[in-house]
Amino acid sequence: MRLGGLNIDVKFYLENAVRITYYYHSLNSYKSLVVVGQPNNIEIRKKDENGFIQISSNRLQLVITPEAALIIKDNRGNVLIKEIYRNLIFNEKLQTYNLEQIFELTENENIYGLGQHAGGNGLGQSSVFKIGYRGSTITLSQRNTDIAIPFLVSSKGYGILWDNYSLGSISLKGNEMKIWFEAGNSLDYYFIYGESLDEVIETYRKLTGEAPLLPKWAYGYWQSKERYKSQDELINIVKEFRNRKIPLDVIVLDWRYWGKYGWNAFKFDEEDFPDPKGMIEEIHRLKAKLMISIWPTFGKETDVYKEMEANGCIISGTTCFNPFKEECRELFWKYVKKFLDLGVDGWWLDASEPETGFGLVFFSPIHDADLGIGKGYMYLNAFPLMETKAVYEGQRKSSNNRVVILTRSAFAGQQRYSAISWSGDILGDWATLRAQIPAGLNFSISGIPYWTTDIGGFFSGNPESESYKEIFIRWLQWGVFCPIFRVHGTIFPKEPWRFRKDGENVIVKFIRLRYRLLPYIYSLAWMVYSKGYTIMRPLVMDFKDDYNVYDIDDQYMFGPYILVNPITLPSIKERELYLPKEKWYDFWNGDIIQGGRWIKAKVSIDMIPIYIRSGAILPLADLIESSGDEYSSIELRVYTGNSGKFEIYDDDGMTYDYEKGKYSIIPIEWNEEKQELILGNKKGELNVKKEIRIVWVNRNNGIGIELSKPDQIVTYNGSEIRIKR
Repeated sequence: MRLGGLNIDVKFYLENAVRITYYYHSLNSYKSLVVVGQPNNIEIRKKDENGFIQISSNRLQLVITPEAALIIKDNRGNVLIKEIYRNLIFNEKLQTYNLEQIFELTENENIYGLGQHAGGNGLGQSSVFKIGYRGSTITLSQRNTDIAIPFLVSSKGYGILWDNYSLGSISLKGNEMKIWFEAGNSLDYYFIYGESLDEVIETYRKLTGEAPLLPKWAYGYWQSKERYKSQDELINIVKEFRNRKIPLDVIVLDWRYWGKYGWNAFKFDEEDFPDPKGMIEEIHRLKAKLMISIWPTFGKETDVYKEMEANGCIISGTTCFNPFKEECRELFWKYVKKFLDLGVDGWWLDASEPETGFGLVFFSPIHDADLGIGKGYMYLNAFPLMETKAVYEGQRKSSNNRVVILTRSAFAGQQRYSAISWSGDILGDWATLRAQIPAGLNFSISGIPYWTTDIGGFFSGNPESESYKEIFIRWLQWGVFCPIFRVHGTIFPKEPWRFRKDGENVIVKFIRLRYRLLPYIYSLAWMVYSKGYTIMRPLVMDFKDDYNVYDIDDQYMFGPYILVNPITLPSIKERELYLPKEKWYDFWNGDIIQGGRWIKAKVSIDMIPIYIRSGAILPLADLIESSGDEYSSIELRVYTGNSGKFEIYDDDGMTYDYEKGKYSIIPIEWNEEKQELILGNKKGELNVKKEIRIVWVNRNNGIGIELSKPDQIVTYNGSEIRIKR
């Protein structure tokens, strides 16, 4: 079949997901780096009438018109998108094709995703920010503070994933969306339709891989800086947290621990780290975990560089290893495993764009190199995907402990390798903070669920200054409601006690809020794994029929129930925000507010506006100091006014035994009409015994972060319990 001078191949992978490929001569059979799902056996109907060719599944219709347009409709005949142009233009210099494509959008839709794009000068410094891309041009190129993911979603309920790894550009002007990629032998993309944007992302994960559960400790508080210079300093920081009874789960060791051995030598310099194994054991005794920074480049004097070079694993013109070759991934893991054997818990894959040349340059060296599977310009943006693959697959073969990877860059499909991305080496100012929110929301809706920032900015201010202290506090208050909660930066240390007593009190209050929320957050993480869920949610995900939310870029849902409204300006006493069409509870005082309108919320330095959806069932832990502390007692806040459901998930928190059914789920339902709370029969193989302290939220109880007075207490052993209010 041909369309506009090109051959077209149509293959349904699922009822709601179709692969469309344009090519000239023959359809190359290549193994995708991104798509791991296989086509299901889908019943397809084909019809050819009056020059119109229609190809349909039960949920999608593709119509090829005599004018060489491709119209994609849902099963009710509603037009989702119209592709009006596509072309493959031969590039003599590269000996491959430049790819072009144009879609026609409808007037009232918005486009999201495509990775993380905070704008500015490569340091995340931007005073222009938006969540929807209408009227914008996005360059898909990995760099510090920009993450290129060729997957977008529309407010109309569809997504498009291009299986292309080269430099790209997406331009949305008027009702036209123009696509350009530098290199490819075919124009290959997947169209996904969903009744909700959750279904779109769930289907994206079915195609590109599910996101595994991170260990429970990864959802706690991470303390980091550039850098802790010795094992004594590292251990003493953890001890200070414990002495002050400030919750902590992760301490991070940044670069240069290798000292005399050379850049990224996978060794500890004994002068500052005389006993690495003993250091890690002491950190573990203090109920914390250690993450260590690892780079894809090596000093030429190091043993690892010499072995990589001898095995053809250094990309020409760089000191960077080549993760596109399997034998090079295995060699890289051989060195990482030395740290695993010492007891290191997590891997910080820094500069994973990769940063290979002077300053932040990576484009030219990789672009012109031969990567073994093809030229660099064909695979430019996929480096972080393949580097995380090396570490994830290596650890899965070596250990049953869950993999945790923090990486500065990402690509489509990277969620299957337990990857967390952070927003790069950003500035610590108000404009940068403001720009991070839509950047993170777009990253989250690009199908990769775990994202974080350097709280307070990488380039930090002085914690003793009042102005920077306010920025940091506001940033940390927002960071509580990011999927991963992490402080990092250079110049000044940023442990809580650096901010004087008044600042420390606010910071510790919100760290404790994060830990109270752990049963809720860990249950959301299970939903990420089991249902393709998204934790950090642009409002369009939950309120797609409310056009007012399409361009809101500084409010979002954290899971199904919590509406987060960060403060991004200094000295303000109130902020304007939109409450979607629901009933909402003020988290801090229990007031009930009718939504569907803009309001002005009062703020103070020790709070940000947080609203809980009516019908919410919110499980909270006691005041714990690490995720390893057992919460055998749960405070269950019930926000009446609508019916609601939630499932509290738990497991051993560390291993992959959950994949074998070794977990517990407590299904909970609130029936508003009957005024009845049902704790359903346990699911999963693990036994459960928990004290459930039920709180019917009102203005006098179930508010703020403090423990609430229970209205009823029950002991749950796995069997159904019904409680009347």
